[in-house]
Amino acid sequence: MRKEKDTLGEIEVPEEANYGVQTARAVSNFPISGIKPHPVFIRASAMVKWAAAQANLSCGKLDRHVGKAIMKASEEVISGRWNNEFVVDVFQAGAGTSHNMNTNEVIANLAILSQGGRRGEYKLIHPNDHVNMSQSTNDVFPTAIRVAALLLLRPFGASITKLQKAFALKSREFDPIVKSGRTHLQDAVPIRLGQEFGAYARAISRAKDRVGNAQESLREVGIGGSAVGTGINTHRRYQKEVVRALSKISGLTLVPTKNLIERMQSMADFVEVSGALRELALELIRIANDLRLLASGPRTGFFEIVLPPVQPGSSIMPGKVNPVMAELTNMVCYQVLGNDLTISMAAQAGQLELNVMMPVISFNLLQSIEILTHTMGVFADRCIKGITANRERCQELADQSIGLATILNPSIGYEAAASVAKEAMATGKSLRQIVVDRRILSKEEVDRVLDPARMTEPRD
Repeated sequence: MRKEKDTLGEIEVPEEANYGVQTARAVSNFPISGIKPHPVFIRASAMVKWAAAQANLSCGKLDRHVGKAIMKASEEVISGRWNNEFVVDVFQAGAGTSHNMNTNEVIANLAILSQGGRRGEYKLIHPNDHVNMSQSTNDVFPTAIRVAALLLLRPFGASITKLQKAFALKSREFDPIVKSGRTHLQDAVPIRLGQEFGAYARAISRAKDRVGNAQESLREVGIGGSAVGTGINTHRRYQKEVVRALSKISGLTLVPTKNLIERMQSMADFVEVSGALRELALELIRIANDLRLLASGPRTGFFEIVLPPVQPGSSIMPGKVNPVMAELTNMVCYQVLGNDLTISMAAQAGQLELNVMMPVISFNLLQSIEILTHTMGVFADRCIKGITANRERCQELADQSIGLATILNPSIGYEAAASVAKEAMATGKSLRQIVVDRRILSKEEVDRVLDPARMTEPRD
């Protein structure tokens, strides 16, 4: 162990640890969940430190050797090499001070080692005075959330596109198949299976657009606001320089905010992104439930589609296969809905110049993005792409549907069609048979009226 001292006194820190005294205090104070910061959030935090060092060098505030050592150490953290040094629980002190100091201390000690010093020898490079120069947790932490979310939304975009395309391909494959539509879970007019899947593809596409639009607000960053948004202890050129440097190191298009104080007070951008993810989750729940219903059976349900089997479904019932990928999707989406509520409650809990609930906002937002990304990928690959249609069952149920009476309205009128439907319900006969038996229409006329293509498209 080595001894380090902060403003509260002296404590021991593991000799080989690259973190320092404030991190050690946080580990002791917050043994809550055992969940450590997301690797992308660690990267984003180090990117902010790299950018701050670059900006302070440009503004002439930081010694060149110290600044370069901080930037090199930050690059090591960005690479992921030192993720195990970030040991503070995600449920921690308000505003994320503990995480910020964890970042400052790790980068400081790595920089010290590169200069031939020993861990904890902060007279060479200090976590607060040098690594945290021109910064506060209050502008670093929300900026890191923005950068991390934008980085995670890159694979998210690829995943949701894959899912949308998988539904679109099935829409084309299933387009010729006529089946019974259902409203109120009761027989309705016919629809093509491809039309149903086309609607799913469109719903996912629109959800993708909503997330894409929402994420644009994340690009306006408040780094440079320092403690309360006034830019105290920063150079007049610092804000512009640090945003330029952060854009460079992250590969993201970022812009300086027009109001640093608002960026620090408001969490509305995170709420907006989470809200778009919530809407996506609701659509996915609805679609997954539809697929489970359409595949129900095989003997006692709809059984109009067959979901690909990916694992045995029961420890006691031989041969049973469950819709596990749709069930997984539901569970993940329920988690996203809960995360969104947490983010909403945390966002409204800010007071005056700061929202101290940022750590829980960060944890929940990044988790929602990540688990949706993974889920949509496996849902597309292990479920949607392998769905097959039970054409015979679709045709059987379409022919038996009482909803077919609706197509008779223009030919025989609503009341006559209702009478036919009522008899069909009572006797089990098909509508086609009853219309012919009653000589309401000839067989040829019935065949024309009940043509599958005619039933699923508008006609003059």
